[in-house]
Amino acid sequence: MPIDAELNIAEIPYESGAIRFRYARVMAPDRTRWIRHGLFVAYHENGTVASEGQYVDGKEDGPWRDLHPNGQPAAEGRYSAGRQVGAWRFWKPDGTQEPIADYGE
Repeated sequence: MPIDAELNIAEIPYESGAIRFRYARVMAPDRTRWIRHGLFVAYHENGTVASEGQYVDGKEDGPWRDLHPNGQPAAEGRYSAGRQVGAWRFWKPDGTQEPIADYGE
């Protein structure tokens, strides 16, 4: 989908009012819905980053990382058109690395 529309930033809160999601979006060509396109950040309710990455035409695309509420890495890997690809690394909240998962290309 060619993106020729203006980007719009959405902020979705928790019930507490803290920001839960912040992301860039564009209106679909048929003007019936918003499509995530650009930077995406999810937050834990304590305000620390939970996930960050990019969306392209509504699908995760490119490097992605997830973090535990204590700020320690939880996962790092890559998406392509909404699918996990390649090697993904995972960690427990204490920093202990889990086995690497390979999702292929």
